[in-house]
Amino acid sequence: MTQTTHIDPAPATAKPFLKWAGGKGQLLSQYREYYPGELAQGDIHRYVEPFLGGGAVFLDVVQRYPIEEAVLIDINPELVLVYRVVQQKPQGLIELLRGHREAYYARSGERREEYFYEIRAAYNAQQAKIDHDHFSDVWVVRAAYMIFLNKTCYNGLYRVNAKGGFNAPFGRYERPAIVNEENILRVSALLQIAELRVGPFQEAASFVHDHAFVYFDPPYRPISPTASFTSYSKARFTDADQRALAEFFAHLDRETHAKLMLSNSDPTNIDPQDRFFETLYDAFHIHKVYANRMINSHAHKRGKITELLITNY
Repeated sequence: MTQTTHIDPAPATAKPFLKWAGGKGQLLSQYREYYPGELAQGDIHRYVEPFLGGGAVFLDVVQRYPIEEAVLIDINPELVLVYRVVQQKPQGLIELLRGHREAYYARSGERREEYFYEIRAAYNAQQAKIDHDHFSDVWVVRAAYMIFLNKTCYNGLYRVNAKGGFNAPFGRYERPAIVNEENILRVSALLQIAELRVGPFQEAASFVHDHAFVYFDPPYRPISPTASFTSYSKARFTDADQRALAEFFAHLDRETHAKLMLSNSDPTNIDPQDRFFETLYDAFHIHKVYANRMINSHAHKRGKITELLITNY
């Protein structure tokens, strides 16, 4: 991985270029209170994130602290593909997105909807032909498809069916922000210090050392039967997976002096007696932060709820 100097975040900062389930943008001001002090002291050289998602925390950390290298992992190969395109071919991606924007804005009403479904069909048809192991120009086309769909689909979230096909319906937005050229270039610059990998969270083990900060943002445990959590990959993250993650968290804590932070839902929002995470992480520090989340299909049951932030420091 290439080392680079710290990038000054002011006045304009890089933001996530995708909307993603459980995005952390609204929580960053609270998370900063819980970042390890060693970041500001310059004692942490590597950032590791085993559930990359929208990357809001990665972008926040690398723009504020002198991180020399990052390892970013996600089990979703389509997501990692897009990040690698932003990292390596930002200008080509921007050109294709501009084309989608022009084509979309030139249409109205049903013709926009038709264009959306044409792109969705092309994206899904392309799936079987993609070699996720070797970078190619086809990746750039696919990344542009994915970002376009993400910006124009209903609720702006990536959702797949059991076969891995993108199935979110059309969203009726008047002026969706299909491409933000400056932001893509900023994110690309920050990604130059990153190694991007496809794999389960355990893949992070060989990259964690004493001077690393590891942030875990797994798929949240649903806190009620009616909770709305979007599927962003074919695999579901079960309670057994949550337990395996807690064991992995404890393993890293025992074997290294790395600073570890993990976020998840707070079941006590619904059931004060549900101590699932308090039991799993009873050896660590459990903090509560406040988020605006939809936890019910009824509008009057949406609003500010608590989420958990767990640290080993």
